[in-house]
Amino acid sequence: MSFLKAEWRKLVMINYKVTPELLKSYVPVGTELDFFQGNCYVSLIGFMFKNTKLLGVKIPFHTNFEEVNLRFYVKRKDKNVWKRGVVFIKEIVPKPAITFVANTIYNENYQTLPMKHSWKIDNNNIEVDYLWKSSSSWNSISVLAENTLIDIEKDSEVEFIAEHYWGYAKHKLKTNEYEVVHPSWKYYPVVEWKIDVNFKETYGIDFKFLKETTPASVFLLEGSEISVENKIEMI
Repeated sequence: MSFLKAEWRKLVMINYKVTPELLKSYVPVGTELDFFQGNCYVSLIGFMFKNTKLLGVKIPFHTNFEEVNLRFYVKRKDKNVWKRGVVFIKEIVPKPAITFVANTIYNENYQTLPMKHSWKIDNNNIEVDYLWKSSSSWNSISVLAENTLIDIEKDSEVEFIAEHYWGYAKHKLKTNEYEVVHPSWKYYPVVEWKIDVNFKETYGIDFKFLKETTPASVFLLEGSEISVENKIEMI
């Protein structure tokens, strides 16, 4: 049985090109940084968990909630096959129980903060906003997109960002690996975007510079049903 099943919907993906040196200390044992056309990325991502089930059971008041995370991209060679995965700097949710379970079982770096979201959808456009409150103020990411779904192109930047199917987390001198299963997603063409984030307060001094950095790309993906499989601990 899958550890978690849910829908991930309306994923805002804000992507920054960064130097590999920035991320070296965050790379889990057994993995290495993954690059797209020679570039290293971090992504700020907001989305909704919908219809969430833990070990097949819906937990009251924990089925629908927001998440915002900052992540980067790695790969691991397993029996001559490259597994492409992500590592999370931090994942923010509004539910303490989610934070407890994820940090305890998967050794992730979840934090519980007040959150809210807004979806405004008509025949022509989709406007999606995700907000979270840090100690000083509300942070927000917003996109306006055309209400037209497009298939992800092979070997494109959006494919590189969206289609990683493994998660990796440092655990002392080891690394936890887990699989995330979902079909290939479709995306909406983004027309406008706005970012109002205190990166230093939310993610630490290493990522303060993102406040003044223009993203390399901004995507809005529809998402789908997903499952998170049980973890595998490796050296």
